[in-house]
Amino acid sequence: GPDLDLERSRLMIASAGTALSTAAMTVAALMVATWLLSLALKNASIVDIAWGLGFVAVAWSVRFAVDGVTARQNLLVALTSVWGLRLGGYLFIRNHGKGEDFRYRAMRKHWGPKFPIISLLTVFTLQGVLMYVVSLGVQLGQAATSPSLGVLAWVGVAVWVVGLTFEAVGDWQLAAFKRDPANQGKVMDRGLWRYTRHPNYFGDACVWWGIALVAAETGIGRWGLLGALVMTVLLLRVSGVALLEKSLSRRKPGYAEYVARTSAFVPLPPKRR
Repeated sequence: GPDLDLERSRLMIASAGTALSTAAMTVAALMVATWLLSLALKNASIVDIAWGLGFVAVAWSVRFAVDGVTARQNLLVALTSVWGLRLGGYLFIRNHGKGEDFRYRAMRKHWGPKFPIISLLTVFTLQGVLMYVVSLGVQLGQAATSPSLGVLAWVGVAVWVVGLTFEAVGDWQLAAFKRDPANQGKVMDRGLWRYTRHPNYFGDACVWWGIALVAAETGIGRWGLLGALVMTVLLLRVSGVALLEKSLSRRKPGYAEYVARTSAFVPLPPKRR
């Protein structure tokens, strides 16, 4: 009856509140700890490794804090953990021993003694806020007590599999290409990179749309679609494609020709010229 529906709504709101507050505390603690470690190491680049791992921490902390549909909770945690651990591990291996990224070195030089507080606000806090918003599906999808997993969730898993494949294979192909001294200064246009200039970014977006679809099967989990949208905008317009292409166009001979024949984001057959 109405009283039972009201009670269910009250429990859902309480569970969602617990999920949101738990995630907020987890993100805040992680980012402050990573910032303090970056000061000790004099290397702000570790925030890039913490990015993927932070989502894993959010997924698990919410898993233990709220009761929802166990199958959906476990699925969301698994999808997030596989993605985040792979990305964090890949970036750790790629960046290990290479020192601080040029972007943070430039900031350090520009701000001097003010760099620690500036980095806390503009790097660590900003990434923490973005992490919180992008992970809304992982948070709220776990808080829902109905329905059980259905068709939309498995569509989400399929989209996630496509995304992880593009991201992982794209990263592996690029790393192999860069290891060959004969390719120094050349443009990577083989494998998945023949069909999209950024298979790893396209894959990243698909992963988060997939997770959002798993969460969106629940009413409150539909807020996760906002997180997937924010991640896609970031990858396309802010920190991903737009930023990287400016740098590559300056540094790589032949990049303009690659741009002319290759899709920027969504994989498509190369244009014939």
